Amino acid sequence: MDHYDPQQTNDYMQPEEDWDRDLLLDPAWEKQQRKTFTAWCNSHLRKAGTQIENIEEDFRDGLKLMLLLEVISGERLAKPERGKMRVHKISNVNKALDFIASKGVKLVSIGAEEIVDGNVKMTLGMIWTIILRFAIQDISVEETSAKEGLLLWCQRKTAPYKNVNIQNFHISWKDGLGFCALIHRHRPELIDYGKLRKDDPLTNLNTAFDVAEKYLDIPKMLDAEDIIGTLRPDEKAIMTYVSCYYHAFSGAQKAETAANRICKVLAVNQENEQLMEDYEKLASDLLEWIRRTIPWLENRAPENTMQAMQQKLEDFRDYRRLHKPPKVQEKCQLEINFNTLQTKLRLSNRPAFMPSEGKMVSDINNAWGGLEQAEKGYEEWLLNEIRRLERLDHLAEKFRQKASIHESWTDGKEAMLQQKDYETATLSEIKALLKKHEAFESDLAAHQDRVEQIAAIAQELNELDYYDSPSVNARCQKICDQWDNLGALTQKRREALERTEKLLETIDQLYLEYAKRAAPFNNWMEGAMEDLQDTFIVHTIEEIQGLTTAHEQFKATLPDADKERQAILGIHNEVSKIVQTYHVNMAGTNPYTTITPHEINGKWEHVRQLVPRRDQALMEEHARQQQNERLRKQFGAQANVIGPWIQTKMEEIGRISIEMHGTLEDQLNHLRQYEKSIVNYKPKIDQLEGDHQLIQEALIFDNKHTNYTMEHIRVGWEQLLTTIARTINEVENQILTRDAKGISQEQMNEFRASFNHFDRKKTGMMDCEDFRACLISMGYNMGEAEFARIMSIVDPNRLGVVTFQAFIDFMSRETADTDTADQVMASFKILAGDKNYITVDELRRELPPDQAEYCIARMAPYNGRDAVPGALDYMSFSTALYGESDL
Repeated sequence: MDHYDPQQTNDYMQPEEDWDRDLLLDPAWEKQQRKTFTAWCNSHLRKAGTQIENIEEDFRDGLKLMLLLEVISGERLAKPERGKMRVHKISNVNKALDFIASKGVKLVSIGAEEIVDGNVKMTLGMIWTIILRFAIQDISVEETSAKEGLLLWCQRKTAPYKNVNIQNFHISWKDGLGFCALIHRHRPELIDYGKLRKDDPLTNLNTAFDVAEKYLDIPKMLDAEDIIGTLRPDEKAIMTYVSCYYHAFSGAQKAETAANRICKVLAVNQENEQLMEDYEKLASDLLEWIRRTIPWLENRAPENTMQAMQQKLEDFRDYRRLHKPPKVQEKCQLEINFNTLQTKLRLSNRPAFMPSEGKMVSDINNAWGGLEQAEKGYEEWLLNEIRRLERLDHLAEKFRQKASIHESWTDGKEAMLQQKDYETATLSEIKALLKKHEAFESDLAAHQDRVEQIAAIAQELNELDYYDSPSVNARCQKICDQWDNLGALTQKRREALERTEKLLETIDQLYLEYAKRAAPFNNWMEGAMEDLQDTFIVHTIEEIQGLTTAHEQFKATLPDADKERQAILGIHNEVSKIVQTYHVNMAGTNPYTTITPHEINGKWEHVRQLVPRRDQALMEEHARQQQNERLRKQFGAQANVIGPWIQTKMEEIGRISIEMHGTLEDQLNHLRQYEKSIVNYKPKIDQLEGDHQLIQEALIFDNKHTNYTMEHIRVGWEQLLTTIARTINEVENQILTRDAKGISQEQMNEFRASFNHFDRKKTGMMDCEDFRACLISMGYNMGEAEFARIMSIVDPNRLGVVTFQAFIDFMSRETADTDTADQVMASFKILAGDKNYITVDELRRELPPDQAEYCIARMAPYNGRDAVPGALDYMSFSTALYGESDL
């Protein structure tokens, strides 16, 4: 039970107005208090058929004091002592004082002995304490109580009257107009207020006192002459007398308050139903958009060309820039609307809003998660496909080059191997043919690597699902078949030549040496031309530097190669010199090789032309990679600033939402300033998006200068916007709850301190066990069933956590006096009266038209269910407003 403490927030009087028992009473004040307190006590004692004449004498034995307390409290006190001795009187007075103390009143320095001894100061102080507790304490007007509430009530009721200005409970009442105004406001037929004059206070006071005693059953507690003759009338006497006016007229106010309370409930119901409809529509639209978008993101049908895939990537960028951001805002707004609606429902003591199946916030979050998962997979697939097509184009071109070179080399080789020239050749010709064949086999073996490379490239194109794989496979198969045939023909011709080799003895060693050196040199030149013309693909500046280094190493071998070329040409020149010198009969050219000096010089000249072209290509690629590196550094520099900035803002918002610096309005202003700074940061995100687009257009796939990807930045940015909006909404809801429930800033700080203490994981939410520990620390002693009931209130969606909003909603219900179902139904009882039902006509008479019609429509299914036709009883009315399970 709460104990009454005059020093608490809702004090009945200011500290300087407390009963001062160390000073003598002003004689005028003592006289006023004697008369007022005596009249007040008699107004209650007469209900028991008795009264007092002398306030300090008649209460000395404690009997009438105990009787007075029983009348005004409606409770029975302990049986009094009937003896006449002092000890019996003290016992009775102590029983009365103990009863007063049991009602939460601290009786400082008032003892039974002083009352029994007839101490005037102590007796008047005790009666004043009784008046405060039983006549003034429960007065409440617009969230004020006791003296302030009574003063506010007087000010509101007398505000329309000229010459009346109620500012206190002493001099503001001396002219009597205040008392007359109170009577006229509630019973205008009793006083002709227009005939009263401010300069005739005696008439005014006597008129008010006489009318109040005759028609309002308020005893005459004051004398007009005493009030006029005193510079400052006794405040306690005035308060006691005015409180009788309040209680006399409070009944008329209850009906008005009841009607207003029902109107408020009906207005809140209408607003909440509209919010529910808005939520359902917005949720349906968002889910439909997600349903349409996911199949597009899950479509992995590849394109055959790089241009087509680049178009898909551009379409995906448009989706990210243009189509998705509005839906992110809609999703955030949907969560805010849902939280606001739930808060309003809790404040109205209504059940939590349960959206249609499949439209819960969790359902939308799950659908959104599926969208982002599909989005991530689609982007990864696009980039992988572009890399694959780039690789395919490179491999296909490489395959065509190597195949063309090989086909050029093999052209005519089968016909050559099938010749029968050895049958009519001379011995020297046979030996020449044999050596020539050996050189061919050497050349054939040298080309084995190229054939294997062609087959490997074709295999890789197949594995990468190249769209023109059939033609590649056909060409590769033709080359392989031809290669096998060349091997078979070569083996067959060698066997034929070896059979005739025994017939041949002479061989021109010089031609043979030329052929042996010319063949590998020619193969080297062909390999060099192939390498110099080979296309390359690199992604980093280190890779192009590696190619440049390898090219420089190749150029360093050219002088030695030129020496070998001159040596080979020197052999040919020596052969020519021998032929000319010795007149050798040579039929045609060198019998051991088809490689002529002219061909060697031509290929050498081609190699020399290809070297500067290769230099130019490498320089251009090096410049491109330098530009790519600049793009990487530019993006990395911005991302390394924006990424930590987003994380810092997230942490700062989290700290603001859990710290207790200033009022909720201060926190809200602080959060809105953060929101403004975050929105102002958007151009930097857009600039980073532009740099990211340049990187993607340049086909840059990695960046060693930062660990942040554009996807990380996007997700962090979206989470930051959602978090600041959700946090602002939570603070707004806390303000709404605080104002609706009458929670002070000190209480809000205490709630936040308790919540932060038991939010052990510092996530902004308490799990079930932490919440139980929090309740126990605040004095709740509950079993499992009670705790389960509380959890159903603070966690209606059964997520297993308790937010701060839900926590303060619960605590406010436990500590604040709000428009609960009990209050609304109490208003019903006032309107219904003794008959315990309300008719449709009474509702239309007591409520505004729109509220009355809404209420009647809600109650239509219950009309006359348990009462007379066309009327609603208590249960039907409560069921119509709150449902079957609420009351």
